[in-house]
Amino acid sequence: MRRIAVMGAGAVGCYYGGMLARAGHEVALVGRPQHVEAVRRAGLRIQTNAFDEHVPVRASTEADAVRGAELVLFAVKSPDTEAAGKALAPYLERDAAILTLQNGVDNAERLAATLGREVIPAVVYVAVEMAGAGHVLHHGRGELVIGRGGAAEAIAATFAAAGVPAEVSDNVSGALWAKLIVNCAYNALSAITQLPYGRLVQGAGVPAVMRDVVDECLAVARAAGVQVPGDMHAVVRGLAQTMPGQLSSTAQDLARGKKSEIDHLNGVVVRKGEALGVRTPANRTLLALVKLLENK
Repeated sequence: MRRIAVMGAGAVGCYYGGMLARAGHEVALVGRPQHVEAVRRAGLRIQTNAFDEHVPVRASTEADAVRGAELVLFAVKSPDTEAAGKALAPYLERDAAILTLQNGVDNAERLAATLGREVIPAVVYVAVEMAGAGHVLHHGRGELVIGRGGAAEAIAATFAAAGVPAEVSDNVSGALWAKLIVNCAYNALSAITQLPYGRLVQGAGVPAVMRDVVDECLAVARAAGVQVPGDMHAVVRGLAQTMPGQLSSTAQDLARGKKSEIDHLNGVVVRKGEALGVRTPANRTLLALVKLLENK
């Protein structure tokens, strides 16, 4: 049994923390009050196609709940990385491993700079949402690609034993960019239209816009020296077939009146493109439109 803490117990943090708790590990969740209260009352409900269970975990609204953890899953929204890192820092064990489960390509680097210690990046492939307070609804997938680091192999083995497919990669930056490119193609368009992926790609001109977005992202990645694996145009086309009913996380944020992670999705591509002399007009347009909707 390992002692594990989740900093940022939203859908992703609750799913992975819950799966580890279900496998018998001692898990503490740090999250928002409504989720914490529900979990304290009845445990964390994890609903998947295979099972629907209430899993016992500890839950707190305070960062000191990570004290004693040997593994910390860091799953806050990208804009909150530095603030959450500072809140976490006083309570981290000296030899604790820290794994980021966040969207975007630079969170591990930003968190490592905040904490002054190693942070292991991971790429998360999961369709999951909070269906209510303390209730995680899993729609599909769930695998992790973990970057090389001191405890990476042991972390991957812990997840695998808990029913979460996990592999350690020598090119986690390429995998992070691959996921970023998919998010750049889908998230903003789904948010602007409030349409799920299957209906979104049927819109007139939408596939062509997505191709432009992907081409810009690949050009920026190449200029940054990142090798993105696979055929990203095929990957982007395939997502609408495998997740036709999925609304993007950005769409869900806007529907709830919350700030999104758009600055760390299309916004990263725009900023890195500016720094590297690569034009990104399609990404820039989607970024501007989502920002307008955020401030509406």
